[in-house]
Amino acid sequence: MVLTTIEMFLQTSVQMGTAILLAILGGILCEKAGNMNLGIEGMMLLGAAFGFSAAFNTGNPLLGMLAAGIAGACGALIYAVITITLRGNQVVTGLVLTIFGTGVSGFFGKTLSGKALPESIQNFFAPKTIPLLSKIPVIGPMLFDQSVYVYFSIISAIVLFLYMKFTRAGLNLRAVGENPGAADAAGVSVSRVKYIHVVLGGFFCGLGGAYLSLVFVPRWQENITAGAGWIAVAFIIFSTWDPLKAILAAWAFGALKGIGFKFQMFVNTQLLDMIPYIATIIVLVLTSLRKKKEYQAPESLGTPYFREER
Repeated sequence: MVLTTIEMFLQTSVQMGTAILLAILGGILCEKAGNMNLGIEGMMLLGAAFGFSAAFNTGNPLLGMLAAGIAGACGALIYAVITITLRGNQVVTGLVLTIFGTGVSGFFGKTLSGKALPESIQNFFAPKTIPLLSKIPVIGPMLFDQSVYVYFSIISAIVLFLYMKFTRAGLNLRAVGENPGAADAAGVSVSRVKYIHVVLGGFFCGLGGAYLSLVFVPRWQENITAGAGWIAVAFIIFSTWDPLKAILAAWAFGALKGIGFKFQMFVNTQLLDMIPYIATIIVLVLTSLRKKKEYQAPESLGTPYFREER
């Protein structure tokens, strides 16, 4: 009985952390290119709204995911044009993107209010058991009895880690984030690298938002992300821009959220809701105390690159 309870808790923790994980991965791609994007919340809301609408109207779950990713990518493209081509302030642009995404999803969501996804889509995203592996005690249900969306998020994190660590394109990405002038001198197209990864990061953020409206809820609710994008911004730092550490960070947040649900009958619900956010603040403080080079942000993060100034 105790073992079953632990397994269910861990399984739920992973589910609750999936949206955060995808958003963190999107943020890592953006910040590794040297662009600080505080618009993650806005891109998640765009993905949640357009993904839900596409899935609801077409009855196709994959089209819903694709629409969500494209919506997030479009938001990121707006950000990219302003901050990369026009060299606008990255912090202000990110905040405006969040406001924009919140407004668009709120306006767009008026026609979706109260609607639930068809049962066929809910069944598609229902947990899929992997034979034998799901029977492993404790970690079996946690890792091998999940929605395809959860499997996708884990695989994406692993692939991004390998991409950034062991490919030439990943090396170019890290070079642009650390020293765009040196990367430019070495023949790397700084603007192209930035555009590709900022837009791809927006795609992942859109998918993160859609997880909430397609899988976790699965019906439309206004402001469905409830600040998840801001948590992702903090956890990018906590994970030290490492996709594998992002998995643990997101699942830890999911576990804290799960604790709130578990004990809401015994303790004030509002106090329990504060737990993951208080923990995030503590984590940020502790992370900022680490001085090792590998724990630091990309050197050019937040600084627009102007070729004539190098």
